[in-house]
Amino acid sequence: MKRIALLGMPNTGKSTLFNRLSGASARVGNWPGITVDLMSVKILLGGHIVELVDLPGIYDLAGYSEDEEVVRQFLTTTHVDLVMIVLNSSQIDRQLSLALQLAELGLPSLLLLNMSDESKRAGITINTEKMAEKLLMPVMQISAKYGNSCNEALQTAAKLIAKTEQHDLPKMSALQLKTDEKLAEEMDSIVKSCVEMPLQLTNQVTNRIDKVLLHHWFGLPLFFVAMFLLFQVIFTVGTPLQEAVAWVLDLVRADILEPILAHAPVWLHGLLLDGVYSGVSTVAAFIPIIILFFLIMTMVEDSGYLSRAAFLMDALMAKIGLDGRGFVMMLMGFGCNVPALMGTRVMRSRGMRLLTMLVIPLSLCSARLQVFLFMTATLFTAKQAPVVLFALYMVSFATIFLTAIIYKGHYKTSEPFVLELPPYRFPTPNQILLRGWNEARHFLNRASKFIIIGVVLVWALTNFPSGVPTASDATYAGMIGQFFAPVLNPIGIDTQLAIALIFGFVAKEIVVGSLAVIYGLQGDALMHMMAQHLDWVQGMSFMLFTLIYTPCLSTIATLRTESKSTGFMFLSIAWSLVLAWVVSFIFYQSARALGF
Repeated sequence: MKRIALLGMPNTGKSTLFNRLSGASARVGNWPGITVDLMSVKILLGGHIVELVDLPGIYDLAGYSEDEEVVRQFLTTTHVDLVMIVLNSSQIDRQLSLALQLAELGLPSLLLLNMSDESKRAGITINTEKMAEKLLMPVMQISAKYGNSCNEALQTAAKLIAKTEQHDLPKMSALQLKTDEKLAEEMDSIVKSCVEMPLQLTNQVTNRIDKVLLHHWFGLPLFFVAMFLLFQVIFTVGTPLQEAVAWVLDLVRADILEPILAHAPVWLHGLLLDGVYSGVSTVAAFIPIIILFFLIMTMVEDSGYLSRAAFLMDALMAKIGLDGRGFVMMLMGFGCNVPALMGTRVMRSRGMRLLTMLVIPLSLCSARLQVFLFMTATLFTAKQAPVVLFALYMVSFATIFLTAIIYKGHYKTSEPFVLELPPYRFPTPNQILLRGWNEARHFLNRASKFIIIGVVLVWALTNFPSGVPTASDATYAGMIGQFFAPVLNPIGIDTQLAIALIFGFVAKEIVVGSLAVIYGLQGDALMHMMAQHLDWVQGMSFMLFTLIYTPCLSTIATLRTESKSTGFMFLSIAWSLVLAWVVSFIFYQSARALGF
């Protein structure tokens, strides 16, 4: 089977092109380092099945970051029939070096100058035929965002593959023969002869926006205000959607499932309705809000604003031993900790990378978000809920900064921070909808794997041994809760909440489903019962502990794999547990001392 490798610098639209060509779901964002692992898909090309491999974005084939090592290892150990090189055509004067390095290796290549729409607006003209002659490879201008010339690029790739003969794997030692000075001279010569650029490249809209958003006094406050408004929009629009889905799920239970299972054995009736359906439906009711969150975050990410946030935060991050890239990874962690941890491969310093990996699990991921949406809707008013959620995000940042300050002396680095600010862009409706669908699919996949298993186990623990009241202290769940009571009672977490926390160690998505099973209710009935059973101080302490304590098993496994250290993995687990208890203890005891 033929194989095509997609290779390019970070933030050149490579993953957008991968999705465009394959219909796959590589995550796309307007910041560097978004591709964090090898992704591949099989496509039909020229009547043949071809494997398309999306390689991590790199700046230099001779570099020292882990992503650069991944690419080098792939090219030197895996047969590739064609390399499709993706560069930003509006920055061709700075990015052509990667194409020159590939040409030096002698690999069959096709150079795709992406973002042609931006280069045309900037007044840049590129003579692709002349550039192809000098590089000894075909050169095409495309726009992956809008699909311009993408089909033509595939057709050209098919012709090149058909003519490609078997070739030896490249030796990276060939790159050492060309010095940086020689590479720069060759790149400058090609750009001068093939590219016409205006005397001064300016993007008036970007510059005007940056004067405000990157202001040294107002930039950071504006960023946090923007995040607060984002939560306001999510709650305002998402709450009615969540209530509508919950209403439909209640109807399904009352009008369809209850009659069907009316004559089933008591244990089966309880397992299927009070266990599986109550747990899963309570979680499923929040899918609209989760989708809405990621639809909005897609617009923010692809706009280029988060790269500005990293730039604004770099000075502060440097004081705590991190840099702006670490801040970007934390923001990625708000979606999911796993890809954020893998994204640290772009860092060359191991000390910087380990410190960043230590703080990423403290980011408020989408799985925790679902728990907080449920708890805030249960215990707070519609006006209070966005404020509480925003406060939880601020606590997330505070624990990240505290952890970095404590451990920065142990994980030292002197690596400089370099981040290119892309122009402001707005994603297409197709990109926004694709991202929303991918997040929903990911959520449902996890539901099928973790939530159903989790709620069944919770149901068993709260209903056995038989002959005792459900969810009482006499059940297995009650016994477990009583065992942890001396530790959890001082932070206001009772037996029921303790069981939910234990299962949350596997996956945070299980927490809400567990509560539905424990209380034997769903939807509004569950929220009403919990509002009577808990006060806001207990609820807030529970959310603080959930925010900080040990991340899910997937995150823990990724920590072990990426750090290559079992000791580091256990350090992360132990530190998050201790920090979670201390923060919850201080909050709970202080609130009670003040009379709340």
